[in-house]
Amino acid sequence: MTRPAIALTIAGSDPSGGAGIQADLKTFSALGVYGAAAVTALTAQNTRTVRAVHSISPSFVKAQIEAVLSDLPVDAIKLGMLESAAVIHVVADVLQAVPQIPVVLDPVMLSKSGAPLLVRDAVEALRHRLLPRAAVLTPNLPEAAALLGIQEAEIVPADSTNRTGPATDAALLACCRRLRDLGAQSVVLKGGHIDPHGTSSDDFYWDGKLPMRLVAPRIVTRNTHGTGCTYAAAIAAGLARGESLRSAVISARQYVQQAIAAGASLRIGEGHGPLHHFAAQWPKEAMRGN
Repeated sequence: MTRPAIALTIAGSDPSGGAGIQADLKTFSALGVYGAAAVTALTAQNTRTVRAVHSISPSFVKAQIEAVLSDLPVDAIKLGMLESAAVIHVVADVLQAVPQIPVVLDPVMLSKSGAPLLVRDAVEALRHRLLPRAAVLTPNLPEAAALLGIQEAEIVPADSTNRTGPATDAALLACCRRLRDLGAQSVVLKGGHIDPHGTSSDDFYWDGKLPMRLVAPRIVTRNTHGTGCTYAAAIAAGLARGESLRSAVISARQYVQQAIAAGASLRIGEGHGPLHHFAAQWPKEAMRGN
């Protein structure tokens, strides 16, 4: 008998289906990877807002993860919303027992609507306990600044008139290097916040060897709910299939770009709608509805 590649997501739940473990499991499935999930928090949210967050006890988070790891041969782990320092410490403790499994860390701090998803004192725990465990760290600009304990303007000046020029590239690479110095094996600095009004949305990758700029045109759409979750999950799927770090990042970026493009014209909710995770398997022509 053969088995598929297996990835585990450890993250919060989004009942509207666009982000969190729901987005992760959709991404794993779309990319041919069997998905397992350990839930760290329950949210009451939709495409417009997060109404409430219900914490899950650290001991139960631990029990979920250990149950999966004791039975399934997990090939990669994706970390998303962890909410509290106590949960972060538990997750870090469990991961110490499986050093051979690559970890993709998406340092989720805010929802798309701006609601906090990580309590303030948890940033320090995230920085010291989980960054050194990450094969790939995937922050956006605000998350990178929070992890480094600086303001966003210290990475890219707010009044910069050329955010796509050499000076900005050098500043972003320096940011990636500083994040990698905190212990992450490689860093993907997501570009959505870098030049929000520009025509491109480029990401920057640094693994200590050759820097890489992942060039992509900006797709004008409000349907971007769950983009960060999907990106990190797609990287984890690539690693679960045996791809190198660099290859997994490149293929994940392509998948996310296609999912954003395919979801741009969909009407799901009244706020920030989700990506189309199954664009390749579920074309618009096959959809039903009005």
